[in-house]
Amino acid sequence: MRKLTLLIVVLGLVAIGFAGLGGFHSSVQAGKDGPMIGHMVYFTLKDNSDAAKKKLVDACKKHLSKHDGEVFFGAGTLATELKREVNDRDWDVALQIVFKDMTAQNKYQDHPRHKQFIEENRDNWTKVRVFDSVIEK
Repeated sequence: MRKLTLLIVVLGLVAIGFAGLGGFHSSVQAGKDGPMIGHMVYFTLKDNSDAAKKKLVDACKKHLSKHDGEVFFGAGTLATELKREVNDRDWDVALQIVFKDMTAQNKYQDHPRHKQFIEENRDNWTKVRVFDSVIEK
């Protein structure tokens, strides 16, 4: 399972690296506090109806995007048409954020909008998996 998770994270980061995709700016360099930090979160929902998934994606966009030091932001649902053996399908909504450095990631974690997101949405979470990584160029 660890190899599968690593593969999913690596493939996601490779996709992020292509200039022009999803707001990624290839000219962004590591920040003053070291390399960029990848923050990937996978939510499994109690109510995983299309409406509930859309509500969580919208909440991610409202509360978790446009933070200082954010290099990339993306939120979406499981790609149901991708059913290869290597696909982890045990989640409903994904959040991917890349921060310019650890300082930016730490500020995000303590930001009132991040805390409000958790407070407003956690009642519908069955499981939340967080994968934080150091991104080296």
